[in-house]
Amino acid sequence: MRTRLVLAWTSAVTAALAVATATGPVAAAPADRAPVTPTARCPQLSDDLPWYGGNRAQLQRVIDERGTCHGRGGPRPVAAFDWDNTITKNDVTDATISWSLRHDKILRPARWKDTSTWLTDTADKALTEACGTEVKVGTPLPTSTNARCADEILQIREDGSTMSGEAAFAGKWNHRRTVPQYAWVPQLFAGHTVPELRAYAEAARTEALAAPVGATRTVGTHVLPAYVRYYDQQRDLVRTLQRAGFDVWIVSAGSEPVTEVWSRGIGIDRAHTVAIRSVLDRKGRITTSNEGCGGVGVTEGEAIPYIDGKRCWINQEIYGIKGAAAWNRQAPHRRITLGGGDADTDVTFVGDATGAHLVLNRNKNEVMCRAYDNADGRWVVNPMFIEPLPRRTTAYPCATSAYTEPDGTHGPVRRGDGSVVPDQQDTVY
Repeated sequence: MRTRLVLAWTSAVTAALAVATATGPVAAAPADRAPVTPTARCPQLSDDLPWYGGNRAQLQRVIDERGTCHGRGGPRPVAAFDWDNTITKNDVTDATISWSLRHDKILRPARWKDTSTWLTDTADKALTEACGTEVKVGTPLPTSTNARCADEILQIREDGSTMSGEAAFAGKWNHRRTVPQYAWVPQLFAGHTVPELRAYAEAARTEALAAPVGATRTVGTHVLPAYVRYYDQQRDLVRTLQRAGFDVWIVSAGSEPVTEVWSRGIGIDRAHTVAIRSVLDRKGRITTSNEGCGGVGVTEGEAIPYIDGKRCWINQEIYGIKGAAAWNRQAPHRRITLGGGDADTDVTFVGDATGAHLVLNRNKNEVMCRAYDNADGRWVVNPMFIEPLPRRTTAYPCATSAYTEPDGTHGPVRRGDGSVVPDQQDTVY
C-alpha cells in the first residue's frame, strides 16, 4: 500500500492556557507567542454557523496563530479528525452495511469462523444457522429477505454479541489498539474488490444524504438511522484550516474505501484518509487480513486506528515514524496541532494535539473526563450540531472506571503526572 509522509510543524508551548467563560472553555493565547491580530491573510470561520459558547473564537485563535497564513513561514501544521459522528452526523460505515444487507452484497464465507480470529464457536453457529448454507460459498447471501441473517450480522457489529445475547468474540486483544467488531466490518466484504465496495458506499451515501434528518429504517428487526449529514460547521472548519495552510487528515476506525468516498465530500483526498486497510489478494479482492501499525504486521485486525491505534497510524502515516516508536507520544513538533473526535476511540490522538482538542459531546466516558478536566486549557467541547444529546444526569466516573486498560478492565483516568481526574459533571449540552 501507499506510503504517506508529510512534514508537520507545531509550535512548542511552555505555559498552560487559561480556561474562560461559563458558557464554554476558551483558552488564552500561548505564553510563548504574542496574540496574532487576524488579517486578510488568515481566513475566518463563518459567523453564520453557530458554535457553543466561545468555541469558534478558540478555534480561530489556533488558526491565526498556527497557520501559515500569518506570514512567518515554516512547515505546514497538521489537523486530524475522526470521521463518524465527528465530521458527519451518524456512521457512514453502518450506512454502507445497511445498504449492503438490503441489496444482498455480503458474500457467504466458507466458514464464518474464517472472518475473524476472535469469532466464537457460538457466533459461528448462530451465523451459519441464520444465514444458511443453501447458496454457494462466495456468492451473495439473500439478506434482503432473510431477516434472521441480517439481524445476526447487525447485532455482532453493534454489540459484539449474538441475537441470543452470547459473546460473539473471545480471546486476547489489546483493547486500546483494536475492537473485534470494528475490524470485522471490512472482513464482511471479503471477496469484493475495492471499486465494488466504493460503489456500495457511493450508493449508500446518495441514499443517506437524501433521507430527511431523523429518519430511520428497519433492517431485520434492527431500527437504524436512515440519514447521514455532513456537519456544516466541520466542513467550514476543514475548509478554513486548509486555506490557512494546515494539512488536514481523516483518521477513522471505519473501512478505508468507505471513508474515502465520504471524505472527498469535504475536500480531503484518499492520500489524506486513513482507516482500516484491508489486504488484497492477487486478484485485487478484499481479504480478512488488515495492515498493521507500529511494528505489527498483517493480522486480522490487531492494530487498527482505534484509541491508541489512531496515534500509531498518525505517527506512522503522517510523520513517518516506524516500528514500536509509533505507539509513543512524540515531541510537540511531531504532533498534530488540532485534533477532533467524538468518542473514547479518539481520546489519545485528540489529546496529543498541541493547539486545540475538539470534542463533540456524545457522553463517552474517557474523552469527556479529559475534556471537562481540561488540564491544559485547550479542550473545546461542543454539543453535536444535529440532534444533540440531552445533558447527562450522572457524573462521568472519571475517578473509578472511565479508562479502558489494554486488557479490557476499567480504572481511573489519570493526567500526565499520574494524578486521578475527579468525576466530572456534564456541562456542555
